[in-house]
Amino acid sequence: MDPGKVFFDPNTLSKDGTTSLAAWSVSEDGKYFAYGLTEAGSDWMEWHIREVATGKDLPEILKYIKFFAVSWTPDGKGFFYSRFPASDEKNKLQALSIDQAIYYHRVGTPQASDELIYNRPDDKYLRVVGQVTEDGHWLVIYVIKGGSPNRMVYVKDLSHKEATIQPLIDSMDAFYALIGNDGGTFYLKTDKHAPRGKVVAVDAATKNSRDIIPEAAESLYGVSLVNDQFLANYAKDAHTVVRVYNLKGKYLHDVALPGIGTAGGFGGRRHDTVVSYGFSNYTTPNTQYLYDLKTGKSTVFSRPKIDFDPSAYTVEQVFYTSHDGTRVPMFIAHKKGVQLDGSNPTILTAYGGFGDVSQRPFFEPMIQVWMDMGGVYAAPNIRGGGEYGEEWHRAGMREKKQNVFDDFIAAAEWLIANKYTRRDKLGIIGTSNGGLLIGAVLNQRPDLFGAAVAEVGVMDMLRFNKFTVGKSWVPEYGSPDEPADFKFIRVYSPLHNIQPGTKYPAVLVTTADHDDRVVPMHSFKYTAALQAAQSGDKPILIRVETNSGHGSSSTTKQIDETADKLSFLAKELDALARVR
Repeated sequence: MDPGKVFFDPNTLSKDGTTSLAAWSVSEDGKYFAYGLTEAGSDWMEWHIREVATGKDLPEILKYIKFFAVSWTPDGKGFFYSRFPASDEKNKLQALSIDQAIYYHRVGTPQASDELIYNRPDDKYLRVVGQVTEDGHWLVIYVIKGGSPNRMVYVKDLSHKEATIQPLIDSMDAFYALIGNDGGTFYLKTDKHAPRGKVVAVDAATKNSRDIIPEAAESLYGVSLVNDQFLANYAKDAHTVVRVYNLKGKYLHDVALPGIGTAGGFGGRRHDTVVSYGFSNYTTPNTQYLYDLKTGKSTVFSRPKIDFDPSAYTVEQVFYTSHDGTRVPMFIAHKKGVQLDGSNPTILTAYGGFGDVSQRPFFEPMIQVWMDMGGVYAAPNIRGGGEYGEEWHRAGMREKKQNVFDDFIAAAEWLIANKYTRRDKLGIIGTSNGGLLIGAVLNQRPDLFGAAVAEVGVMDMLRFNKFTVGKSWVPEYGSPDEPADFKFIRVYSPLHNIQPGTKYPAVLVTTADHDDRVVPMHSFKYTAALQAAQSGDKPILIRVETNSGHGSSSTTKQIDETADKLSFLAKELDALARVR
């Protein structure tokens, strides 16, 4: 096999490693490589265009872009992209992300001459993003309200210059995502009347919809259209199952995966017969496979070379009962031979929010190091995520957010009751919405944990909507500006439920100076309030990374932060005794 050559090396973008490759896209003819760069971890991107043959960048730079990639037209002359209005460079980290619009950029021209395609002046908080169909005939436009998964869908016939933008789905009451199309018939993944997901075909002329792949018992994560077949990626109790269907929705067979874990990828062109996918779990490093749809066989394309013996570890999935009788799954990983005597240092982690984020088994070097120290790693699939579809998500959002915290607390109690660990050996960790989770359960059950790490958490729930993209989370959390919502938000807001005179466990809060998603003020105020309230002798610490953002940083900085988190947990949970 031709080993190829390096075309683009993100490690050379800056000396300190704080310039990162956030997204990229190659034109249909392979002539141009468009790539988005972020600085110091910010969500803001600048897009560049490079000639593939020469390796030289064109002079134009596209600014004021967040989150979404570009979508090329099939002639390779340009692409559609979403951007915000021009902002003051000095204050862009604090800028509100409003008035987004879709533009068309023609290669070789300045951004100032880009053509406005679509915007929504009727609601400045709507997000809009365009996607060109594989046949190049249609522009599909999503209109999204904040962080809600629901969206409207519009289409524009690109084969006729005079064609106007027409609604395909004109109500924002369900999720929709394009899979492919046959002319004016669009195949979409949706949860309309199917909270676990299904595939429908919608006709652009009549707006009529018909089911192709009906809702299953498992949650449908994604669907691709290759070899004139649908490859449907499901989550069965939070691990991957992939099923193959024909264009009429007839089930053909399952894809034989390497084991129980998480598989992703399977994308390709309509008539491709081979696709790639990645597979991992807590004891399997992410391995890339090629899957032949003609033979139904997978072959290894690349496997990481690391010093790791999977046979030395064990992973199990258990089910426990939450406060209201809900059955919740949890993955538990550790080295073989661990004794269930209640003495094991244990990390418990979860997320519990936004529906499209799920706790699925994956390989992470930090977990391996923890297990090598004799530690146990536990990951419950609490409500609020998408493990069991939209109903599971809605059971942990807005006024039902307390279910998220109760599910997590029940997981901790189960681990203690079943002798995996004990209170002083149990550490908890969560990131972003998961950081909110950590802050809330620390207030509600400070007696239950030995240590906690709250990473870039949403801690001030009464003002989260005042900063950067915070307004987009209102569909998930509710609005603190609305009296009815304020009542249930105030009850759990981490900052506002800290109780003076409480003996809190050791806490490490992490944030970053360029986090323009969950702004650092959340962590600053929460840490200060917790330090003032602490009546015990355990430390309340904050770690502030510089030139970094919401989990985005240089590799060196990420390694340093991981080492600090592990060191903190190892010390406070006395895990080092296992390796002395």
